[in-house]
Amino acid sequence: MKRLLFLILFLLLSAAPAHAADRRTPVVLAVEAVSPSVVNITVVSKSEGARSPFSDPFFDQFFNEFYGQRQRQTQSLGSGVIIDGPQALVLTNAHVVSSGGEISVRLKDGREFKADLVGSDADFDLAVLKLENGSGLPQVAMGDSDGIFIGETVIAIGNPFGYSNTVTTGVVSALNRPMKTDKGAYGSFIQTDAAINPGNSGGPLLNINGELIGINTAIQARAEGIGFAIPINKAKYVVAELLDSGHVSPIWLGLFGQDIDQTAARYFNLKDLKGMLVTEVHPGTPAAEAGVKPGDIVLALDGQRVANKDDYLTRLFSVTKSESISLVILREGERRSLDLRPQVLDKGMALKLVVNRWGFELADRSQGPGAEVTRIVPGSAAAKLGLQQGDIIHQIGNRRLAMGIDLLNAFLRNRMQKTVMMRVQRGRNLYTVKLTL
Repeated sequence: MKRLLFLILFLLLSAAPAHAADRRTPVVLAVEAVSPSVVNITVVSKSEGARSPFSDPFFDQFFNEFYGQRQRQTQSLGSGVIIDGPQALVLTNAHVVSSGGEISVRLKDGREFKADLVGSDADFDLAVLKLENGSGLPQVAMGDSDGIFIGETVIAIGNPFGYSNTVTTGVVSALNRPMKTDKGAYGSFIQTDAAINPGNSGGPLLNINGELIGINTAIQARAEGIGFAIPINKAKYVVAELLDSGHVSPIWLGLFGQDIDQTAARYFNLKDLKGMLVTEVHPGTPAAEAGVKPGDIVLALDGQRVANKDDYLTRLFSVTKSESISLVILREGERRSLDLRPQVLDKGMALKLVVNRWGFELADRSQGPGAEVTRIVPGSAAAKLGLQQGDIIHQIGNRRLAMGIDLLNAFLRNRMQKTVMMRVQRGRNLYTVKLTL
């Protein structure tokens, strides 16, 4: 009888469900707290006019007259997170909203808002949106990305493939991963194995306390378990500039350099070819004030080894005007550590540098994109190429010149290159040309 009673009691206890509160792990609590502030972003772009199957203006005109003007519509999806409820501000990736068009934001509670683009920056792949008539909005708690540990648990929330508020978990796989994406995005990223799929872009990466430590931004399509997020401490600097001016100010240290070849390595008694040889230092710039001189070799930037001049530029693109930079240089066999504050490269300085290095002057056009060539320096690289006054430059490297800020970024990207590809309009013709320095 005792055995029977014990068996019945055991079965009753086994059948009793555990209390729900006992299953609320830290991950569950974090998701419950943050999910209301995670948003689904839809961007709808429309274009007028139908296209004929023939690439001829006559057929295009006939096709439109016969069938009438039709609208073509494209739609892109992404994620975002509300970082300021009272101000109705959403942080997301720049590439999520780069197509232009009408932006709609939907919350988990079903509310939907139109959104205005406050500012964006492709190099940092960040954008800030403001919800129209947004009130009573939740917001995420800000974390500290400088204090995270490799191996700690992280949570990603987003809308992959349109599945709203999808939660994945993983760990921090690595820190300070340098990467250049096809969307822009340079810098040191948080690497995680939390699943991040198309549509997750712009969504939050959280620590176990439900604090925002990163913005999910990229995936390695050919690999599994490798995702990246922009550290939130970096994003804070970017957001401040976007709210202030709508863009991130281009910065530089005031130096030019070149890769180290075998001849330079032997001359400076180097063990390898890593680093950047400084060739010019402009007066009145941070590099000059810190004591950098031609002939110095830049070995590291912010604690990360500099492989060559392109690596130096890539790392510099991830720095804002509000941050400080540490350089390690080699001079006469002695290592020196320097602390510098970057300088904003204004348009006037950039135009002077273009004249000095490339050999032509540029001016904004009163109508349309691009910049007009107003003067060619005799004997310069531009003169040897055959550029003429009145030519319109639409693209330098991979940067289209749609507005003044684009010229600054284009020059910063290409200022140390021996060859610079450009798209030049002369009359009605458009050419791709190579400027050789």
